[in-house]
Amino acid sequence: MKTSSVTLNKNLALLAQVLERLEQGGRAIDADQYRMLVSRITDELKATPRDAGLDAVLEEFPTMSELYENLNYEHAGLCRSALESGLAAEAAACSAIAVARRAA
Repeated sequence: MKTSSVTLNKNLALLAQVLERLEQGGRAIDADQYRMLVSRITDELKATPRDAGLDAVLEEFPTMSELYENLNYEHAGLCRSALESGLAAEAAACSAIAVARRAA
């Protein structure tokens, strides 16, 4: 049975909502439940073409976007992070390393 990209995007959106609720819920998360959810999301992301529907899901759900970025890091680096925040983080890290070296 062939699954359309619209169906995949709906599945991703529903899984993303569950992931966001778990992350933002403020309650303890069962590790097995979390791993199972992330595994299911990973499978859906691998089956989903990179298109406007996927981009819309990733824009709407920051936790899903972070997971997508982590899954694709070896190929694209921080592909969904804003360049400015990445540069600022790198500059802050360099400054912290320099301060630590002077203190040592």
